Amino acid sequence: MNVPLLDLQTQYLRLQPEIMKVIGEVCAKQSFILGAYVEQFENTLAKFLGTQHAVGVASGSDALLLSLMELDIQPGDEVITVPFTFFASTGVISRLHARPVFVDVRPDTFNLDPMQLAETITPRTKAILPVHLFGQCANMELINEVGINHGIPVIEDACQAIGATRTGTRAGAFGRTGCFSFFPSKNLGAFGDGGLISTHDAQVAERLRLLRVHGSRSEYHHHLIGMNSRLDALQAAVLQVKFQYLADWTTKRQNNAGRYRQLFQEHGLDDRVILPVVEPGNVHVYNQFTIRTPMRDALSAYLTEQNIGNRIYYPVPLHLQECYEMLGYHKGDFPVAEQAAKEVLSLPIYPELTTDQLVFVVRSIKKFFEQSEK
Repeated sequence: MNVPLLDLQTQYLRLQPEIMKVIGEVCAKQSFILGAYVEQFENTLAKFLGTQHAVGVASGSDALLLSLMELDIQPGDEVITVPFTFFASTGVISRLHARPVFVDVRPDTFNLDPMQLAETITPRTKAILPVHLFGQCANMELINEVGINHGIPVIEDACQAIGATRTGTRAGAFGRTGCFSFFPSKNLGAFGDGGLISTHDAQVAERLRLLRVHGSRSEYHHHLIGMNSRLDALQAAVLQVKFQYLADWTTKRQNNAGRYRQLFQEHGLDDRVILPVVEPGNVHVYNQFTIRTPMRDALSAYLTEQNIGNRIYYPVPLHLQECYEMLGYHKGDFPVAEQAAKEVLSLPIYPELTTDQLVFVVRSIKKFFEQSEK
């Protein structure tokens, strides 16, 4: 049996008539930059997220970058985030010549540990950037409390968490801005790159709309120094079609996660691997289904041999990346992130997985541990 990590072709074939129809409409109009399709999608997402505004941009990375630019982050400023995340979360800080300052993650959710947050704040701290990793919200009540107490805005990296909620509020509706990615592998994926920024603040939204078009309100008149980061009309049209299915896809991911839990228990693997932990008050959308085991590397190799897709997110924490040697961090500075990087392994969780495929994955993992004991 073959179980890919992700199967976008099956999803596409089911939506092909709808998607090709809307692509044809965009092409017929020859209106590809911003416009009605982007505005429609922005309005749809703002309503879904529970925010007043949503601004479509070129990628999730640009959503993070523009959110920092909107805050006028300057060289030498500090932005607090986590060392266990995709590189873009810190790369955007560095692009503005600001300094990433790390806070370790929690061992259960892999999200920022809010109990360690306040001690990292200095007079140079200009933003807090928590990541909702793998599809689950960070503890935004405590993070926002620290931000408010110190007068520091919070930017949510919700690129992996569209639709996730915490105490009834959706990811992207807690902070000054929320940042989303529509990279094809995301729960809501475009046909290429795409991103979006959510906000409750009309002035913030207006500045973001200027920044995404070189700071221009009218042609060749520039009020801010911005960049070119627009969500294409083609991508917006595709995303508008796919959004209709997001709730169903999310439910199927959650059902697959529940089935995994049941199968791991039935196969006596509870003491061999640690399954994803959902923090009370959270609704997890499972952009990844990430397990932990000290035998991660060997298990990953075995699953690959069995034609079972798997991926290590992320094998090297950011404070130990070569490009960040100048920050002065060392091995051991963030032990929880470092341990997670050695143990995490993500399994297939996409909506189109069949029961037989899920059973095959878990049986293969059981077989791996049985063979390891011999």
